Amino acid sequence: MGFWLMKSEPDVFSVDDLQRQRTTSWEGVRNYQARNFMRDGMKRGDRAFLYHSSCAEPAVAGIMEICREAYPDPTQFDRRSKYYDAGSQPDQPRWLMVDVKFVRRLRRPVTLAELRADKRLASLPLLRRGNRLSLMPVSPAEWEAILALE
Repeated sequence: MGFWLMKSEPDVFSVDDLQRQRTTSWEGVRNYQARNFMRDGMKRGDRAFLYHSSCAEPAVAGIMEICREAYPDPTQFDRRSKYYDAGSQPDQPRWLMVDVKFVRRLRRPVTLAELRADKRLASLPLLRRGNRLSLMPVSPAEWEAILALE
């Protein structure tokens, strides 16, 4: 099983939204490295943290499971979508998405400050300077360390 961290701004999509919807598509990824993680790494059954970003107190808020592996993101072909990409072709889609399902909320959000303070998480990609990826791998040891903080 693989482990991931997937970011979302809570005013766009939060753990509350995920819990209410139960299952959703993770659309709108427009970074090649993040796309490659979805395409080459994410497998059905993998677990991911839902991380609230760009908010007053960024934090890991919940856990979700990858329930459908990467497939073409239809928003890339929709001219009305903010994720439209004129260069992407239906016979060779550039952008992918996965489906995720709600597993559980963390007992309490684990804040960015707490993640930074924990020496076990020194190599966590989220904490690297300049990392702007919306999804990234998490090692099994990092996964357990974050769970120990909740």
